[in-house]
Amino acid sequence: MTTADSSNGKDDTNGTDYDVVVVGGGPVGLFLAGELRLGGAEVLVVERLAEVDETIKAGGINTAGAVSLYRRGLLPELAAAWERNRWRMRAFLGDRDREQRADGADAPRTPPKFAGHFAGIMMRGDLFDGSDPAFADIGPADGVGLGVPQVELERILGARAERLGVEVRRGVELTGFDADDEGVSVRLGGDHTVRTGWLVGCDGGRSTVRKLAGFGFPGTEPEITGYQAVVEMSGGERLGAGWNTTDVGTYVNGPFPGRILTVEFDGPPADRSAPVTAAELQAALRRVSGVAEVTIHEVHSSTRFTDNARQASGYRKGRVLLAGDAAHVHSPFGGQGLNLGLGDAMNLGWKLAAVVRGAAPGSLLDSYTAERHPIGAWVLDWTRAQIAVMRPDRHARALRRVVTDLALTTTGTTYLVKQISGVWQHYDLPGDHPLTGRSAPDLELSDGTRLGDHLHDGRALLLDLADDPKLRARAEAYGDRVDVVTAACPGRPELTGLLVRPDGFVAWATDGNDRDEGNQGSNGRGADLDDVLARWFVAA
Repeated sequence: MTTADSSNGKDDTNGTDYDVVVVGGGPVGLFLAGELRLGGAEVLVVERLAEVDETIKAGGINTAGAVSLYRRGLLPELAAAWERNRWRMRAFLGDRDREQRADGADAPRTPPKFAGHFAGIMMRGDLFDGSDPAFADIGPADGVGLGVPQVELERILGARAERLGVEVRRGVELTGFDADDEGVSVRLGGDHTVRTGWLVGCDGGRSTVRKLAGFGFPGTEPEITGYQAVVEMSGGERLGAGWNTTDVGTYVNGPFPGRILTVEFDGPPADRSAPVTAAELQAALRRVSGVAEVTIHEVHSSTRFTDNARQASGYRKGRVLLAGDAAHVHSPFGGQGLNLGLGDAMNLGWKLAAVVRGAAPGSLLDSYTAERHPIGAWVLDWTRAQIAVMRPDRHARALRRVVTDLALTTTGTTYLVKQISGVWQHYDLPGDHPLTGRSAPDLELSDGTRLGDHLHDGRALLLDLADDPKLRARAEAYGDRVDVVTAACPGRPELTGLLVRPDGFVAWATDGNDRDEGNQGSNGRGADLDDVLARWFVAA
């Protein structure tokens, strides 16, 4: 195992310069780097772009993503960014109101509560049942996510990485690497080579790391060409606000001034890497909207996309791993991509750091693919289903009307929001307690804290809710790898103990009616706490 000298990032035991090299300095790579540093690993991030990418991309974070970031103490920064974005939305909706209202009132209206969309079918916030058990105890993170644009999230995570001591090299491109049983020699730029214990590709859908390592990447071929852009245009008042379905495809106008999106089912673009021109965007917008008067004068930010849906057959090959879009690509509909990548980083970071430090068995890394691959596969199918509903043929349009009717019910909206939010996600872990394998409830404790307050440092948490010295003694052998907190939980009096992994998922739980000598899970049939601790950690 690598034991790094934190003064210079150099390991003196096996000649490595870093414990982990992360390729890709977007939100997933930066979040992963921060997680690795919390776990004690020395990390280098290399990013080929010299500056933060300002291209318009994801527009928000779902519940699962927001909860992960909240557990690392980032909620205040995210909330501030969300509030700034809300003002842009209010301004846009206010302008539309002034244009369309006959009474001449000029007070901007507050945007309706946004609960997500499925294939461009908007989920009405007033139909969402927030009392659904799936949303119980999620804590201060907004139940339907946060409207934080990807570029702002990247800046927040970049600042966090800097505070934690992550080395980030921008304007540096990976050109190759050689992996062996002891580590990876990574070639950067010209002739510069660094030696690392592990290499993680967070370098996007066209990942160089994935290609050079030889990961399989099966999936389905694209059938759409999409554009997303921020532009200066005239004639935009003739466009419908929000998502619009036409005989040709789909277009979006808003939710802030100048933001447009178009989707046409005419196959993938001939060249995705070519610059997107104003004429190209204008032609697509006119075709899809049918508004010939709309004219695009200037393009501030633009990108093409398709519904290419592929997933790596596994997320690890020896000492090379993948996360984020490097591991899976799909269409952006439903806003799943960024959130899926954040979940990968939260799952992998503590595990890889623990293996690097010798605080967990090497076999722990096998659980990364086992836990994250099924969720990635679900997301790919979720986006494929939306493409099926968005097609402009008569069969798809008939199906869309059925789905729309269902979405306009409380039950339908709540179901769709649960899927979009990610609150359904869980891992198949030993034990039969209802909480085992699920994201931990953000319990309010008698000492005035919440469970999430105790996860900021990225360590596991054994929560003793019944002042049980025998329970606390079980964690003593693991030293500072497992924090122990004793407090009562008036809101969940049946719970007497909870072991929460560093990523916030419950590894073990027990109720008051099943506290036996083994401190097993529900009804005494769950996994023994000693076995669970040994599965995830090595004694100090």
